[in-house]
Amino acid sequence: MIEIQNESRRLLDTEDEDTGVRSEQDAYLDKVKNGKLFLASLAAVLGPLSFGFVLGYSSPAIPELSTIADPRLRLDDDEASWFGSIVTIGAAIGGLLGGWMVDKIGRKLSLMFCSLPYIFGFTIVIAAQNVWMLYLGRVLTGLASGVTSLVVPLYISEIAHERVRGTMGSCVQLMVVTGIMGAYIAGMFLDWRWLAICCSIPPTMMMVFMCFMPETPRFLLSQGKRREAEEAVRFLRGPDAPAEWECARIEDASDDQGGSLGMADLKNPGVYKPLGVGIMLMLFQQLTGINAIMFYAETIFEEAHFKNSNVATVVVAAIQVVFTAVAALVMDRAGRKLLLILSGVSMCLSTAAFGVYFKLSSETHGNSSGLCLVESPLAEDPAAGLSWLALASMGFFITGFSLGWGPIPWLVMSEIFPSRVKGFASSVCVLTNWGSAFIITKTFQDLMDLLTSAGTFWLFSGCCALNIVFTILFVPETKGKTLEQIQTQFKGTPE
Repeated sequence: MIEIQNESRRLLDTEDEDTGVRSEQDAYLDKVKNGKLFLASLAAVLGPLSFGFVLGYSSPAIPELSTIADPRLRLDDDEASWFGSIVTIGAAIGGLLGGWMVDKIGRKLSLMFCSLPYIFGFTIVIAAQNVWMLYLGRVLTGLASGVTSLVVPLYISEIAHERVRGTMGSCVQLMVVTGIMGAYIAGMFLDWRWLAICCSIPPTMMMVFMCFMPETPRFLLSQGKRREAEEAVRFLRGPDAPAEWECARIEDASDDQGGSLGMADLKNPGVYKPLGVGIMLMLFQQLTGINAIMFYAETIFEEAHFKNSNVATVVVAAIQVVFTAVAALVMDRAGRKLLLILSGVSMCLSTAAFGVYFKLSSETHGNSSGLCLVESPLAEDPAAGLSWLALASMGFFITGFSLGWGPIPWLVMSEIFPSRVKGFASSVCVLTNWGSAFIITKTFQDLMDLLTSAGTFWLFSGCCALNIVFTILFVPETKGKTLEQIQTQFKGTPE
């Protein structure tokens, strides 16, 4: 055992670029069989698929609930706004709850338990007799979404090895956008109650499938369960990979990291640096303007003469799915940092072009007010002639977001924190993401009134420029590194 631990200590040394050390690590990975790892990841990403159905549910459901015959369930404009946005409040709470759960009961049980509020929430929506029952169902599904957005990236990052961790981690966002598209497509054929029944299927499947999947080796070792950890490694890596070697490597890093979280740890660069990076990644993700673009998507398609808005929303979702899948395929080749920079440049240019579109439209219509710009009559040819600019900008933006700032913040969050602070730090990041999403969504109209449409999108463009600078200066490249090497990199970075 001592010899194994000494060998693992050599492998964890990020400063050592000795070819023999690297080849021995590669030799271990060459023995790995990925079949059951992919199976465990597939079971876990049913959570993000459920999360996507939650986000996508409101788009087809709100128009139907706004015109429903039953006055107890009919939503006015304000109630419809809350029906769509109250999910983010539940998700923010779920992020805090998930941070506590992953440390207390583990990653696997947290995933299994978070399927319950999904199922209960959609059941309440199905059985709703008034608006408050609709709200309660949405809060519960939002709570489950918050837990999911924290636990699934952690689970996948801890079971995946460095050769496939980027691809596996990117599948989280891929399944979210797939769920959104699935809800849009199903909403074209099902009423709101049957759609809710359809949305409850993925979390039910997740709860069943996760029963047969292992807990992560890192969590088991943190609980002193060495034998169970080795069994989990054998399940995930196949019978040919030496499970004892990987467990020894993880244990050695855990010994170096120390025990539980204390206030003094916040002065440790191995804690506060990744925490700062994680928080800013989540904040910048929301400041890209993604919610504003999606808000305008239907109107932009209408101005481009796509009369069927349902088809238009499916097209937008399909673009997200395709390019998030591309990101997943190239993540472990191109690296996180390069994709974040390219994504930021794409969004910076496209939001600036959006601002130009709104500015030119306002001059054409002789009106500089906010929302009425894009709702003005389409019969005016000069404005209609600008629709190509809005359509191209939206496509360019969604492509860029899906390639980088959509999946990567969640992936990097799952990679950079030491084991003892993962629950706390991840919950802070998830709370930042969902809290800022709620604030931006609810204040977006006020921002439009204050700055006009053009000014608002130029502000988003400026935020995208800042996220490029932030990525270049502060975000580390995690491609091809073990979780332990990434954490050692933060501790070894000059302050």
